[in-house]
Amino acid sequence: MPYPEIMIRPMREDLSRIGIEETKQPEQVDAALQNTEGTVMLVVNSVCGCAAGKARPGIAMALQHENRPDRAITVFAGADIEATERAREYITGYRPSSPSVALFKDGKLVYVLERTGIESRYADQIAEELTSAFDRFCTKDANTASANTQTA
Repeated sequence: MPYPEIMIRPMREDLSRIGIEETKQPEQVDAALQNTEGTVMLVVNSVCGCAAGKARPGIAMALQHENRPDRAITVFAGADIEATERAREYITGYRPSSPSVALFKDGKLVYVLERTGIESRYADQIAEELTSAFDRFCTKDANTASANTQTA
């Protein structure tokens, strides 16, 4: 049973307010990630206060960086059940993790920041980790030949 919308609305708004597009249906996730040129950041949002409460501000700080993804989408674990399941199908080689952040370049997974890399950090450290990934994967001259997935 999904979380009540009234309970999670502020947590959704933390990301939608900064321009991250909500994808509440599996088809929206597919449309954003399949056959997409450029970089897409996928945020698996969550209720968890300890990790998600630091992840959302860290993501907001990171998106102020010069290099950033061409597009950013989010699903909400525990609320957008089917969309979250579909999003996790794209994050291959990793266990389900909420919250988490994944970067895709030209439709391929290139970077994942799992909950374990979030919960032990402060928001500014999360932002620093993400901006490092943005510098690596979200620039026009980023090495597109690299197919190795990076983990924080």
